[in-house]
Amino acid sequence: MRRLIVSTFASLDGIMQAPGGPEEDPTGGFTLGGWMFNYSVEGMDISASGFDGKDRELVLGRRTYEIFEAYWPYQPVDNPIARTLNAAKKYVASRTLTKLHWNNSTLLHGDVVSAIIALKTKPGLDLQIIGSGNLLQTLQAASLIDEYNVWTFPVVLGRGKRLFGETAKPLALRLVRSQASTAGVVMSTYVPDGDIRPGSFASAEPSEKELARRKKMANEMW
Repeated sequence: MRRLIVSTFASLDGIMQAPGGPEEDPTGGFTLGGWMFNYSVEGMDISASGFDGKDRELVLGRRTYEIFEAYWPYQPVDNPIARTLNAAKKYVASRTLTKLHWNNSTLLHGDVVSAIIALKTKPGLDLQIIGSGNLLQTLQAASLIDEYNVWTFPVVLGRGKRLFGETAKPLALRLVRSQASTAGVVMSTYVPDGDIRPGSFASAEPSEKELARRKKMANEMW
């Protein structure tokens, strides 16, 4: 079974909305679009985290698809990211779109969870989600995501679309690699690690030292 991999940019407080520019996604009155621009530096390997879609098939939500479709097909042919994204197979989850104009794009019909389960069982390259916050949350809640590549930027945005919203399914994650850029961006990769295992730092029984302290306090009070 092929993997479903997520790659996303996020602020320190977990906002992933419109990292690339003010016009990218202003829904909800979001006015801080383009917040990642000043932190992009050389040495940040987007390919290692799947942001260029290399050797992957893309799974995109409607909003991310429309942003990509309006930009990448019109970039110079010698742009390596454009070349990779334009050539990749693309699966688009949307309840409103009826036609897709970007080459190699297929509309996912019906229940998106069922559609992704079916895609994962077919032979082929791993599936890659880029951005697509609403779709990401739906598939996270269905336990379908096998890897998270999260680039955390040193900004606090306060409001906007979050990487994990109120519908997120609780789960434990295991960090498999992490690196910080010179601009302070923390590039981390996580994989699911089962259920959360709660515990407590409170001792079930007070220690002898604690019992002695309590006894001394009681004597002093009386």
